[in-house]
Amino acid sequence: MSRIFKAVFAEIPMWVEFIISRFPGRTGWVLRRAIFRKKVQQSGKNISIGIGVEILGGNNICTGNNISIMKYTSLYAQGGAIIKMGNNISINSNTCIGADGGEIIIGNNVIIAQNVVLRAADHEFKSVKIPIKEQGHIGGKIIIGDDCWIGANAVITRNVSIGSHSIIAAGAVVTKNVEPFSIVAGVPAKLLRKRE
Repeated sequence: MSRIFKAVFAEIPMWVEFIISRFPGRTGWVLRRAIFRKKVQQSGKNISIGIGVEILGGNNICTGNNISIMKYTSLYAQGGAIIKMGNNISINSNTCIGADGGEIIIGNNVIIAQNVVLRAADHEFKSVKIPIKEQGHIGGKIIIGDDCWIGANAVITRNVSIGSHSIIAAGAVVTKNVEPFSIVAGVPAKLLRKRE
């Protein structure tokens, strides 16, 4: 068997997964859920996976029950990273949850709007003699407590903890810990008020 044929044959599972990830209707939903459960370390009940969801490092991903992940969302947990999700979580379209050598923990009853970025690692940049892209990553940790709402286009950086019952406004860039029952907004995010 030629090397080219072997390479093509090895890619068949990727092509099948790609086609299923874009398959429409109820059949696509059932097939995507089956692939998700096979790909991740642990998956709870009542999982809904949208079209085009990308998963890397699935053996480092654990989810609870009642999880909705909408179209074109990415979950990255390769390189020893960890992603853990509780129960009753809704993740809207085009969200990127990238642990990349770090850890992301999402509590129960969390709403994550579209285009949100959770990034638990930064690029290393100590040396000016080596291109940044060749210096690797520095892993960290993101914790999102229970009953939080992360607004559209928000960014949460590494080593940040979002306290339970908090709201992160649309477009906020969160670089520091957020206390429970807080509403934060802005770049960088600052406290607007406490929830009563």
